[in-house]
Parts: sequence; structure tokens; C-alpha cells
Amino acid sequence: MTAPLRVGLVGYGLAGSVFHAPLIAASEDLVLAAVTTGNPDRAAEARAAHPGVRVVARPEELWERGAEELDLVVVASPNKTHVPLATAALEAGLPVVVDKPLAGTAAEARALASLAEERGLLLSVFQNRRWDNDFRTLRRLLDEGALGEVQRFESRFERWRPRPKGGWRESGAPEEIGGLLYDLGSHVVDQALVLFGPVVSVYAESDVRRPGAEADDDTFLALTHANGVRSHLYVSATTAQLGPRFRVLGQSAGFVKYGLDPQEAALREGLRPGPGAPWGVEPEELWGRIGSGESPLTGGGIPVESLPGDYPAYYAAVAAALRGTGENPVTAHEAAAALDVLEAALRSVREGTVVRA
Repeated sequence: MTAPLRVGLVGYGLAGSVFHAPLIAASEDLVLAAVTTGNPDRAAEARAAHPGVRVVARPEELWERGAEELDLVVVASPNKTHVPLATAALEAGLPVVVDKPLAGTAAEARALASLAEERGLLLSVFQNRRWDNDFRTLRRLLDEGALGEVQRFESRFERWRPRPKGGWRESGAPEEIGGLLYDLGSHVVDQALVLFGPVVSVYAESDVRRPGAEADDDTFLALTHANGVRSHLYVSATTAQLGPRFRVLGQSAGFVKYGLDPQEAALREGLRPGPGAPWGVEPEELWGRIGSGESPLTGGGIPVESLPGDYPAYYAAVAAALRGTGENPVTAHEAAAALDVLEAALRSVREGTVVRA
């Protein structure tokens, strides 16, 4: 049996402790060998949750040991550190997974991609929402042609958080790369590009609604894809009544899905994926509906069974790519294309106009 690949995780905040560490630990192909955190409480949490893991205070301690002790580094630290930490890991000869957003600009993302290619190393981006149950189900419907030619794609990642929580994610300092456009917007834009390809124009509206908030907390993007599909994307922390997660309108039918994929909630509750155990499954009452001419809220359409969400598939694909038996599941070039859209959205907000891509 092939030995599991040894992973060093940089950062043990929300992303590191709730998403990356559990998914790495759940993989038969990976082992969580080291965690980097300078916070004593988080260090204790890491040791308790992952017995035997080595905890170090500085990322440099991972670079110093390099490929002799690690096969992969995962960067799950604050956004502003993604580029310098990924650069350092690659220069140390280590393949890297970086949480989204990969960088603050598309140019930085492409520079990282070039560095990885020069070194012959994997550089992958953790776009876990490609493995949400609703997105997997929608991709299946589109592959089957169940909606006919798609004309409009609506995607919402909305929350009701009337009071800011603080922290770097809600900071207005440009260097922090905070705000919902780069946080949840990274997900909805990535999904739109995966489904419908490159865009030719971007229009955006972005506001800071909540008292005391510093960064955008209510943002809308309208994308026109090269194939004619129009994507309307909403990310908000100020939505008192949540809309559908997806509403997709085609020439022959539409698909509407409410509610969020259950995997994040399960991970936050301490549940873990494992062999033989159901994972990412939601009850029938939450399935989306497909039909035409009537609202799903008044019984229109028929239920579509949701495919299970499958975040573990991302790290399984990363392991396969490292072993040379599969492809990189999310490339830096794909991340750069999404960042092109986010940067165009920022320009659209500043200038109040449609930006041609």
C-alpha cells in the first residue's frame, strides 16, 4: 500500500480548522503532518483534534524541512498572506494548495502560476463550492440538456447578519482583501465560469450597508458570457429574506433550488466524512424543482434528487495529481480568470458603468 502524502497546514483559524484539517484527515491518501499557528489556544485545539500532529509557530519551519518531511503545503491563512506564503512554499520546492481567493489580483495569480510551472510543482486553489450538492446537481442537469439552452443563471449566497462580526474578513483596508466580493464572490463567480465559460462584460453594484461595517456587505454582479448566457450573482450579509440559491432559466425548463449545501454546517458541528457513512446528503424536502410556467413555491415543477455534496473529492483529486494519476482539480489560471471578473467588478463599481472584458 502506498504511504499517504504528508501535508503541512498553514493557519488554524476558520478555514484551517473547519475545512482543511478535517478533509485532509479524512483522506486515505493524505496525512496531516504539521500545523502552523502562533496562537496557543489554536495550537492546543489542533493537537486535541489531530493527535500526533506537529505544531510549529512559523511557516518558515515548514520551508526549512521542505520536501524531506512534507509532500504538500496548504495555505489557509488570511487573504493578504496567500501570495507571499505560496511563493515561499514553491521556492522551497513544495507543492501548494491555497484557499480562495488565490491572490488580490489576476496578475499576482498568474505570476504564481508561472512560478509553479517553472518549478514543475502543483499549485491548486481550494474552490470547494464546486463540490456543493446543488452545484453538482445543476451540472448534471445541464449535461443532460434538461433545461434546454440556458438563457439566465441566478446565483445567491445570502446571509442575515445585521451586525458586523469584525476581523480581517470585514476590514476595509485594501491590503486585507476583505469584503464579500472577494469572499463569497470568489465562489459564485468561479461557479458561473465553470458552467458557462468566459465573460465579455461585467456590471456590478456594491454597498456597505451595516452601521460600523468597513467592507462591502451587499454586492451584485451581472455577467454576460461569450456564449450569450447572462449570470446575475448576489452576495450579501444584509438579506432579511433569503432568495433561492440557484434559479436557472432555459428555453424548455427552469431549475430552482433553495438552501445551502449541508457540508459546511456538518463540519462546523464536528461531523466528519468517513468510509461507509452518508455525507453531504440532504432531505427530500430541500431538493430543487424543475419545471415551467409555475413557481416551485406553489407546487410547480417536479423534485430533482440532489446529488450528495462531496468536498472530500477535492483532496482526493489533489492527491491523484501529486501522484501523477489525475489532473489538478482547480488551477491557478482558472483562479486568475475569476479574479479578472472581480477586478472588473471593482472597476464597474468605481465608474458606474459596464466593463468590457
